[in-house]
Amino acid sequence: MEIAENAALIVVDVQKGFEEEGFWGPRNNPGADENIASLIDAWQSTGRPVVFVRHDSPKPQSPLRPGYAGNGFKEYVEERRGKGDGAELLVTKSVNSAFYGAPDLDAWLRAAGIEQFVVAGIQTNMCAETTARMGGNLGYEVLFALDATHTFDLEGPFGWRRTAEELAQASAVSLHGGGFARVVTTAEVVAAAEAGALRG
Repeated sequence: MEIAENAALIVVDVQKGFEEEGFWGPRNNPGADENIASLIDAWQSTGRPVVFVRHDSPKPQSPLRPGYAGNGFKEYVEERRGKGDGAELLVTKSVNSAFYGAPDLDAWLRAAGIEQFVVAGIQTNMCAETTARMGGNLGYEVLFALDATHTFDLEGPFGWRRTAEELAQASAVSLHGGGFARVVTTAEVVAAAEAGALRG
């Protein structure tokens, strides 16, 4: 795996509101936050660009609604903002895709000549997956750091219910098998980013 010198890290919706288990239900991958932090650290230490995405939910009961404490980034993310040597962008959105937010993510990436990015964040099968899918459709090389994401159990049609882990695996299979993104681990990405920085 090669990580471009200007590859972006897109950190999707790592917000305090997702800690409210009573609202979301059971989650998977308790190590996600540690992995997200290590990716941010690797990107900042190698001077690569980081995009922080925040979901401003229009739903009045959502823990992610503006003006509510849950809308803010988790502490470990907030304390890392502004710390890197590379470019940094804050994108706010009210839908699943970071490409439908403000400012325009696609325009920012293209203006910087960025062709590759890594996706991490919450939720695996919602905003992280949608951002990865759209990135693939727009022609970017997308790496999806699966173990730096997590999601929650969910009920769908016909009484079907899937656990968070089942949903995460389905996302990984769809993204990777469908050619939208390459699904990878945090350790692989960090090692490749640091190796690339040494070569550079």
